[in-house]
Amino acid sequence: MSFEMWTEKYRPKTLDDMLDQEEIVSRLKTFVKTKTMPHCLFAGPPGTGKTTAALCLARDLYGENYTEYFMELNASDERGINVVRERIKNFARTRAIGEVPFKIMVLDEADNMTADAQQALRRTMERYTETCRFILICNYSSKIIEPIQSRTALFRFMPLQEEYCIKWIQMIAEKEGVSLTEEGIRAIIDVCGGDLRKATNTLQAAAAFGGVVDDKAVYTVIGRAHPKEIREMIKLAISGNFVEAREKLRALLVNYGLSGLDVVRQIHSEILRMDIPERVKIELADATGEVDFRISQGADEEVQLSALLAKMAVVGGRM
Repeated sequence: MSFEMWTEKYRPKTLDDMLDQEEIVSRLKTFVKTKTMPHCLFAGPPGTGKTTAALCLARDLYGENYTEYFMELNASDERGINVVRERIKNFARTRAIGEVPFKIMVLDEADNMTADAQQALRRTMERYTETCRFILICNYSSKIIEPIQSRTALFRFMPLQEEYCIKWIQMIAEKEGVSLTEEGIRAIIDVCGGDLRKATNTLQAAAAFGGVVDDKAVYTVIGRAHPKEIREMIKLAISGNFVEAREKLRALLVNYGLSGLDVVRQIHSEILRMDIPERVKIELADATGEVDFRISQGADEEVQLSALLAKMAVVGGRM
């Protein structure tokens, strides 16, 4: 199997190849058709196609030589105020040659830029609008200062729908000759949460074992306990078998090497899915949140998780 990253190998090349984000793609195609665009702010969860959309827009605007008119700075690059004053300004100030009279500067993970850098960027965006359009990409638009938000057109990317994620995973598995089971697909969908990049990377990591990609392989490579085991532990606790539930917990911590926070979050997810009275779900969700906070503040993980199982046993005894 090739060691090439599948996320890059199968990344869409044009806007027509983009998945799910129809409204956003339609707006971007209008920019391509008119050969003009405003400054843009792409906001949304990871793995939903923000950077890909910027690259596809550049390819559709400029053709194969898009790299001459396109520049991307990622979070791995330094982006303090000096970078804005020098590197970004030098790129933005020169005019593009061709049908499209401007260049495109992409600032990925712009919500990590310092406040001073954002202030400097605001003035640069305003001054060089004629020669350069900026696309700011972030997970949280609230971390972008208001003056920049007011200068950009906002595009909100949503997590991809399940059906598109399934089609994408199946397409890659077929092209790479990977044996993929229905349980494996369901496990990938469950852990990726609409993040297509995470889904692709999980599939590749599970396929690296060389066998069939099933739910066991998926949960092994991502370092999470199988939901079935978490459910069994919760049912043991609710039924009053506290000692057995605690032994199950210790086995999970040892076998999977999970942190206490990982276990708490999986417990929280499974509680909401279980067929138990609404009142019980509310009480257990409240207890889970309390334990999550205590662990995050430095409390002993095993003691807190044991207390959570004890709470489940008490609540179960009143059912």
